[in-house]
Amino acid sequence: MKGWNIQGIASWGLQLVVAGILLQTLFFKFTGAAESVYIFSTLGVEPWGRILSGIVELVAAILLLVPATTTVGAVLALSVMAGAIGSHLTVLGIEVMDDGGLLFGLALIVFASSTAILVLRRSEIPLIGMWLRAGSATL
Repeated sequence: MKGWNIQGIASWGLQLVVAGILLQTLFFKFTGAAESVYIFSTLGVEPWGRILSGIVELVAAILLLVPATTTVGAVLALSVMAGAIGSHLTVLGIEVMDDGGLLFGLALIVFASSTAILVLRRSEIPLIGMWLRAGSATL
């Protein structure tokens, strides 16, 4: 995705949203905030799951902001949020510690935005990009 076009602008907007959400939640994970400890204790993976999750989210946020690694960051964010959404739906519930479903909603936003980034940048995903370029050469 070279140059500034509507897809590039949309992708960067989504990248900033996803990275912003991921980076904002790191404070709570790394400081051991009560809500984070509760979540990961309920899942049976406190403290290592909380710390590992924070590290993976930090890496995803950084990758999302580097043009050459944006799609890798989006896949990583999508994967982590799939786990978060699954945890909410099977163990935690939509609302955690009277948050009104905020964390679940943020996970859905990151999941949907990461998916949209991958759709917008599909030509940059190695196998898909090769297939798209090969298909366009025959048209």
